[in-house]
Amino acid sequence: MAADPSVPTAGDPPEGGVSLHLLGGFRLLRGAVPVVVPRGLQRVIALIGLRPGATRSQLAGLLWPDVSEERALSSLRTALWRLRQDPCCPMAVAGDTVRLGPAVRLDVDELVGTAARVRDGDDPCTVRALAAGRHDLLPGWYDDWVLLDRERLRQLRLHMLEQVAGQHLAAGRHGEALEAALEAMAAEPLRETPHRLVVRIHLAEGNAFEAVHAFYVYRDLLRRELRLEPSPAMSALLDDTLAPIRQATREPAEDRADRPSPAGRRT
Repeated sequence: MAADPSVPTAGDPPEGGVSLHLLGGFRLLRGAVPVVVPRGLQRVIALIGLRPGATRSQLAGLLWPDVSEERALSSLRTALWRLRQDPCCPMAVAGDTVRLGPAVRLDVDELVGTAARVRDGDDPCTVRALAAGRHDLLPGWYDDWVLLDRERLRQLRLHMLEQVAGQHLAAGRHGEALEAALEAMAAEPLRETPHRLVVRIHLAEGNAFEAVHAFYVYRDLLRRELRLEPSPAMSALLDDTLAPIRQATREPAEDRADRPSPAGRRT
């Protein structure tokens, strides 16, 4: 493994620090310099980062599920030995457990930490929340443990964005609320919760047209993709707004039904 003397990118860690990026693809940086890591060792480093404090048996079973435990543990010992020969990503070993060294910054931790602060009711920073976890975990990797954590982090981000939107809406910060709701909508277009938030935000601003338009856009999408209808909870958001329109549509029909037919008219 060797450092790649490429041009540093924005957002890289300070010189001398180590950062591990798993969102959007595997990337290991020492300072601002990318480190070239063989694919086999990438899997080991990534799993240790995602399972802090896991035992050697747990790591070996996830990394080599199709071989015997003895052979899997042997492969893990070899991988850890190779990592110690060139400590591109420092590890901390305590008894039978392995974790990343305390100096290693992991981007997944930043997403989890931001989501925890939002969940605890801290004043949400929209810019930080929108940026956290915008990319999928290790795209193109199909290990079972990757698929599980990818979905876990995707759901974590969606709920975080919806909570941010809800907090801003409650505080009357409609622009920030709409930005977070639209970000969640872009991440999962068929999920109803962000669409419902968008309707609520428009109604809170007094934009009835925007609210109705957002509702029907989602309804048409849901019908086209899944042949489903929006939930009663979402439809109820517009009951008061659409009531005059529905009443005006019913009245002419009722008038026509009550009007007597002209005398002597042939049918």
